[in-house]
Parts: sequence; C-alpha cells; structure tokens
Amino acid sequence: MSNAESDRKPDDGAEDDDEPDEWDKRIFSTGCSEENTKLNDCFYEKKDWRACKDEMEAFKQCWKRQGNDDRTEAKDA
Repeated sequence: MSNAESDRKPDDGAEDDDEPDEWDKRIFSTGCSEENTKLNDCFYEKKDWRACKDEMEAFKQCWKRQGNDDRTEAKDA
C-alpha cells in the first residue's frame, strides 16, 4: 500500500458522527431519549424484545408523561 493510500480515511459515508441526524432529533424531541437508549441497548444485548419488558414499560410511561400520544396522534394499542 502506498503512502497516499494509507493516509486516506475510509469513506464510510459519515462526515461528522457527532452531529445529531434526523432520527436523533426526533427522539430528543420526545423527551424520552434516555429511555429509548436503554431500550435499544437492552435489545442489542439480549436480541429479544420480550427480555426488555421493564425498559419498554419505562419508555411507554415516559412517552405518556411527555404528552407524545397527543403530539403524534398515537393511539394505545
């Protein structure tokens, strides 16, 4: 590999990963980003949503506390 090749950064399509993307902005706007992170981390670790019932419930309660049902016109299933 030449020096020019080794000096290049891999092009993974992410210019600046520190900037929040549209998904992050939407999650932050719900007021439940911490609960969302815990839920996603649980699923990542356990690979089974059923093993993350406590995290899911915490997210649902936060969602309701923040008034997101009204804001997003979501209905409780």
